[in-house]
This record gives sequence, structure tokens and C-alpha cells, in this order.
Amino acid sequence: MRKFLFAFIFLSLFSDIQAQAPEKLSASEIFHEIEKLNFLGSVLYLAAHPDDENTRLISYFSNEQNARTAYLSLTRGDGGQNLIGPQIREELGVIRTQELLAARRIDGGQQFFTRANDFGYSKTADETLEIWNKKEVLSDVVWVIRKFKPDVIINRFDHRTRGTTHGHHTSSAILSVEAFELANNKDAFQNQLQYTETHQSERLFFNTSPWFYDNEEAFEEASKINFLKFDTGVYFPLKGLSNPEIAALSRSQHRSQGFGSTGSRGTQEEYLELIKGEIPEGKEDIFEGINTSWSRLEGGAEIGQILNKVQEDFDFTNPAASLPQLIAAYQLINELKNEHWKEIKSEQIKNIIAASGGLYLEAVAGSSAATPSQEVPVKLEAINRSDFAITLQKVELSPNNSSIEPAVTLKNNNGWSEELALKIPESTKATSPYWLNEEGTTGMYNVENRELIGLPETPNSTKAVFYLDFNGVQIPFSKEVVYKYNDNVFGETYRSFEIIQPVSVEFEESVIIFDNAQKRQISAKIVSGKENLQGTLTLDSGENWKIEPKSRNFNIAQKGGSVTLNFSITPPANESETYIIPKAKVEDKIYSEKTVHIDYEHIPYQTLVLPSKLKVAKLNIEKKGEQIAYIEGAGDVVPESLEQIGYKVTRISPAGISEASLKRFDAVVLGIRAYNIVEELKYKQNVLLNYVKNGGNLIVQYNTNRGLKTDNIAPYHLELSRDRVTDENAEVRFLAEDHPLLNYPNKINKEDFENWVQERGLYFPSAWAPEFTPVLSMNDQGETPKDGSLLVAKYGEGYYIYTGISFFREFPAGVPGAYKLFANMISIGK
Repeated sequence: MRKFLFAFIFLSLFSDIQAQAPEKLSASEIFHEIEKLNFLGSVLYLAAHPDDENTRLISYFSNEQNARTAYLSLTRGDGGQNLIGPQIREELGVIRTQELLAARRIDGGQQFFTRANDFGYSKTADETLEIWNKKEVLSDVVWVIRKFKPDVIINRFDHRTRGTTHGHHTSSAILSVEAFELANNKDAFQNQLQYTETHQSERLFFNTSPWFYDNEEAFEEASKINFLKFDTGVYFPLKGLSNPEIAALSRSQHRSQGFGSTGSRGTQEEYLELIKGEIPEGKEDIFEGINTSWSRLEGGAEIGQILNKVQEDFDFTNPAASLPQLIAAYQLINELKNEHWKEIKSEQIKNIIAASGGLYLEAVAGSSAATPSQEVPVKLEAINRSDFAITLQKVELSPNNSSIEPAVTLKNNNGWSEELALKIPESTKATSPYWLNEEGTTGMYNVENRELIGLPETPNSTKAVFYLDFNGVQIPFSKEVVYKYNDNVFGETYRSFEIIQPVSVEFEESVIIFDNAQKRQISAKIVSGKENLQGTLTLDSGENWKIEPKSRNFNIAQKGGSVTLNFSITPPANESETYIIPKAKVEDKIYSEKTVHIDYEHIPYQTLVLPSKLKVAKLNIEKKGEQIAYIEGAGDVVPESLEQIGYKVTRISPAGISEASLKRFDAVVLGIRAYNIVEELKYKQNVLLNYVKNGGNLIVQYNTNRGLKTDNIAPYHLELSRDRVTDENAEVRFLAEDHPLLNYPNKINKEDFENWVQERGLYFPSAWAPEFTPVLSMNDQGETPKDGSLLVAKYGEGYYIYTGISFFREFPAGVPGAYKLFANMISIGK
């Protein structure tokens, strides 16, 4: 029974993505789904990150060959940068998870993950597999293979290239090669076998291309005896799009990475190199020699005959004409002995039956969220838009199993609706990404529930099951309870119906830096998830930090209402760091979590429940200057961080850059990747350099060397590279010990580079004019010194500073040394 329940969750997540508008298939789309129903082959594409996947191949296998196609991304992309907003780490991982799901909705694939945490760039597979916990990630790869049961596995990367590419990339291929045979070994990861069975895939390929060779000529000369070559540039008349056009639309969902892509038409050759298994004789079809028809299953031949007839006789003007045969096939599918294909094909054909009959089923909650024990009205709707006789026998709400038995015949285009109460059980957990529920490690998320591992999202716990009778054949249809409303701009808008905690408590800031011993006010916002919320809030802190008052009461009448409670906090005289932990007591329960919402147009509305904490640090920090101009780049919290230590920061748009407007500022700071994404900077660069020449300080944070908007980002020659130091604990050496950046107004010591997070820095310059002074040297183990992390040059009366140090990561983590060093950068020359 446990196997069945998990399989149902595993499959349903991919057929009906959370909080999306109901799928309403056209006749051509129904026909395409029938084609897929008639193909029993599976392919798993495997790589390390969101954006690594080859969307041309995923779309080709899904839409041309009609195969079950999935992408296994070992990580959720948590360690990257965010080009659309300030979210990083866990929140960025949630965004990129949803972007992958959006991509799969376009190219037709499914999506899986492991528990591996994207801890940032890694230069070696050995380092990656140590930080990840190789055994556990390998077990997750084996688990997904055993559950998905692919006939063919395709690696994006080459397992033979240790040390020559991103360590995550190579590790993904290494793990795939090992898992290929382990998945069929009953002695490997035996604890999985109470939920699933072993599985042996037929072939393992590496998706090679000229990109993996030194040049095109080297690729042409390479032996291709074990290569498959095929054209993925096919055109789909039913869709009106070429495969590369679909792939470009899919890839363009990775908006947080700026991967908008333009579609193409015509031939697109792809190459697969065989790693394990036997090469297909024709060297064009990965499924050659693998039975992908219904005859691969005992009892499947008759199903195939029925469905082939459905496909041959399909009426694009009346899809409901196929219902008798589809229902007959559905009955036979449910008699199959092969549980794996039975569950997959049962869900597929149910969706086709519903679409062919123009069947619309919906369960809409009266509010967007509810707390445990709360009762919510749910409006049920059912309509049959065909002449086929369908009877609605029963509707059951889960998890509390309240039900209604209308026993009504759904006549063509005559709708039925009713309201039913859903009471949320007291034990129901709040809606939140399951991999964030427990504290993990640098390299791994902690997921205790085996049945959740691999899934892209937390399964929705609230559903409505509609039991329909089709001429004596009862078929259950499960629909997630959703919330919808009318938006004045977008019209009918859907969101997930969510379970929320009764109380959310969040600080206005995540880090507060004290540059003196004076008390400051901190504010905690309490948001109520239900009506008439009453409780008491206390704040826990480390020793020597004084908080007044010790507690404060709150009383919020309305659900969704909030109140802000103020406390004063006095730091110790000496340097010190601690976390302030809120404890909201409501009805003898303590809540220390905050509810975070992520709202972007291209992905569903996301809700996260995360630990609430405020880092406070007392720093003996000095600074010169007061007014800072900040030109935003790809998004970071550097402006807010500088305000923490007493600077007055003015965010200015590129259009507002003029010699007159900059004159009053002690320093101008450019956000990360500003020269990569802010087009107007190429027209304002002379203004910025003149500002320096006239006595200002210009601080430029890291940019990539590809896609610069201007060639002269500095007053002197400066060449950017991809040099980076990924070890946050790498030794930092002082090249210019007497330089003001290391001495004024704050003395920088080796201790100031302790407790950094994720990395030292990235995209350091590799060559520069003699006018620049390199200040710091650092490198990862076994590499040559990288001296370009912090460069400063006198230009006219002012100073130009270029830095690849990852201040955008260190500031949110409250790293004291990062604040001191940045204050010195602003203060230079003053």
C-alpha cells in the first residue's frame, strides 16, 4: 500500500502542477497525448543545476518520440546569483525549482531533484562529492532511477573530465555512471526496496558536442564509432512550432539567470556518445531494439490494438467520439500486472478521457489560506461538455474526508456546483518546501521522509476526488483544492490553497550592525493567520546583550492583520555577535518561524516557512564620508548593509547620473554585474570616470567578462577573467600591508577574513595596468595565487576600486570583516 501511495504522489505532481490554471486541451493537444499514451519508453536526462539541461533533447524525446522524458537536476541552483531580485540561497533555490517546472510545462518533460545543496562553485569533483556526501546523493540518483525506471539515461557532462570543469558538473556524470548498475543491485541501498524495485536501464549516453572539445576541428577528427547522431530541428505541425523554438521557450523560463533564448528553425544536430550498454545498430534512435509498444507488457497487446484504433480514427472535431474505446482501454490498463506502467498509463488515460469529454472539474477554497483546525468552504464544480452519459456519484474532500453524493447525471453543457466544508486537521503541517523543513548541512538538505526525496515540490495535502460513472465504469479524478480570484489586469487568477501557521514573526532586518554601544530599536512584525490571535512575544539573545522589555503582548483581531512590536537592544562594549530568536507564545505553543512569500509573474506564488532570526553584531568600526550613491546591478542587499553602519545611501538610476548629481557623494558604488546588465552605463561611463578624476571614489563590484556593455570599465587597462576562489576559508595574504585600504580608518587583520560564507570572491581581473595596486592575494588549494580580488588606482584626485570579493554574500551573513573592509574602501583618500 505504501508503494502505491508514493507512486500516486510521484505521478500526480507532474500531471497537474500546483496552483496553475486548469489544463484545457485542444483537440490537437488531446491527439498528441494519445500518441504519448501509445508509447512505452522512458529517458532520463541528468545534470547538476537548473539551466544545465539540454531543452532541445528533452523536447525532442517528449514531443517527437513521445517518450516519458525527465530531467534530474542534482541541485536546485541555490548557490547562484539572482538577476531578477534580492533572493539568494534557499529562496533562490525555490525560484529556480519553479523555473525548471515552468520549463518542463513547455517542453513536456518531468522534473526531479536530489538532496544535494548547491553550495557554490566547486573546482573539483573530489571537493564536490566530499561536501555533498557522495553516498547520500548517489542513493538519491539510484532512487530516482528505480522510481522513474528509464530505458535510457543521458548525462549532460563527461565523467572522465575530473578537474577540467565545474566540480558539480563532473560529479553529476560520475554519480550517474555508478548509479546505472547500482540501481539494479538488490544489495545497494536496500532500504529503498520497501517502496520500489530494482531497475536496469538499457543504455547510458553522454550528450557530447564540439563544446566539449578544444575546437570544431578536434571534434570532427574524433572517433565517432560509439556516437549517435540525429536531427532535433524537426517541425511539429500540430503545434505550429519547431523543436528548437519550443526548446528556446523552455530555456527562457530561467529568468533569474537571464537565459532568455531566441528560437531557431532548421536542422539541429545532436550527438550522444555511448557510455554503457549496446550501441543501437542504426545509430539514430536511442530506443532501437527496446520494445516501446504495449506488447512489452503482459496483457498489453489488446490495449495497444484499441489505442491504435483510437489514434487512427481520432475525430478532431469531436474528440468525445473516442470515449467508448478509451474507457475500454482504461479498464484493461487497471488489470495490468505491471504496477509501474499501470499507474503511469492509468493517470495518462484518465486525463485524456476528461479532456475528450470536455470535462471540467474544480474545487475552489473560499480563502487563499487556512490554519490547522480551521474550517473552509470549498466550492465544487463539474460540467460535462459532450453527449456521453456521465454521472457524478460522489465528491470527497481530503484530508478530512467530508463528502457529498449528488448522484446526478451531467448532461451536455449543464453545470453542477455545490459547496462543502473542509476542516483542516490539527496535525496538518504548514505549506512550505519540504527540503527546508529541517536544518541541513553546507552540502546536503535534510529530508527524513523517503517518499518525498526526488520530488520537485511538496505534495499538496488538500484535494477533492470526483467519482464519475461512465456507462457503468467508475473513474476517480483527483483535483487539488485551489484558490482563485479576479485580477483587474490579468482576469481569472489561480493560486495554491495553503496551510499556514497561526502566527508568523519576522524582523524588519536580517542583520543589524552596531558601530557604537548606544541602544537601538528593533522591530518584530507579527502577522496573524487566523482571527482573534492573542499571545506574548519574547526575544532570546546571547550573553551581554540587553533587550527591553523582556516580553510584549499582542492581540490581532483580523486574519491577515499584523502588529509591529518594538524592543530596545543595547550591545556590549566589546566586539560581539549573536542571534536574536523570537518566541511567540500562542495557546501554549511557541512559534519562532516567519512566513516568506515569493511572487514573480513567471512562476506560481510561493510560500516558505523559515526560522526567524536576527543577527546582531557590535563592531568597533570607523568610517569616513557619509553620502553614498548606489547604482543597482543584478540585485543585492549592499545598500541596506551600508546603511547599517551609518552611511546615507541614495539609489540613483542610470538616467540620473550626471557630474552635477554625483558631486555631493563621498563614494559611488556599482552593484554586482552592473556593467553586464545596465545598458545605459556605456553612455554614462565618462561621467563616472570624471567623477573620480574630480576627487570621488568609485567602487565597482564584480562583473563577468562576457556581455560587458562597455569595453572601458576602468580608467586604465583591466582584463576580467573567470578566476575565483571558492573556498571561503582560503588563506588571504596582504600584498600591500601599508596600503590605506588595510589600515584606514580600520586596521584589517587576518582575523577579519574568518567565518566568511560560500566563497572569497569571483571573476577576478587577471591583468591590469601598473597604475593599479593589488591589495590581497588568495587561491584555492593547489592553484596559483590570484591577486586581482581587490585593485585600487589613483585617478586624478580620486580613487577607482575594482573588487571581485563577494560582499553581496558576506553582508547578509553579517560577516564583520567584510563591513570593515568596505568602510575602508569608501573612506580612502578622506
